[in-house]
Amino acid sequence: MSFSIRKATSEDMDGVLDLIKELAVFEKEPHAVKIDSEILRKYGLGTHPLFTCFVAAIKENIVGIALVYNRFSTWAGKSLHLEDLIVSQKYRGQGIGQSLYDRVMTHAHENDAKRVEWVVLDWNKNAIDFYKKSGAQFLKDWYLVQMDEKQLSSYVKRL
Repeated sequence: MSFSIRKATSEDMDGVLDLIKELAVFEKEPHAVKIDSEILRKYGLGTHPLFTCFVAAIKENIVGIALVYNRFSTWAGKSLHLEDLIVSQKYRGQGIGQSLYDRVMTHAHENDAKRVEWVVLDWNKNAIDFYKKSGAQFLKDWYLVQMDEKQLSSYVKRL
């Protein structure tokens, strides 16, 4: 099956959102997605986008995405964060995920990123094996820490 990898356009964002929702179901959090395709368009396109999204397309059908954004490391300098790499369940095993991953790494290299970072769920053995095979380093001494909107609001109210 022939597919292409390219940057997402405004017309792709409905398909991008569908894959984000599919990932949420896979990750056992089907109600966690709070954005819509308009938010993706607003923040992913235009003169100062907050992220870059690469899509894998079969004809006009979006079957995979890789969503990345720039970060800065005080130790390494410019870096790239891979937020999501998603291939629709029925299209896995056909090289689409590898092609998206390759595009992300090429994008990072072309843009002088000193490293690429991402997180993977500890139970997602297929993803872990995929990343290990690529030579990625797993940092087991670090915790992923975050505040959601409710926690952030509660914290700021205490200031």
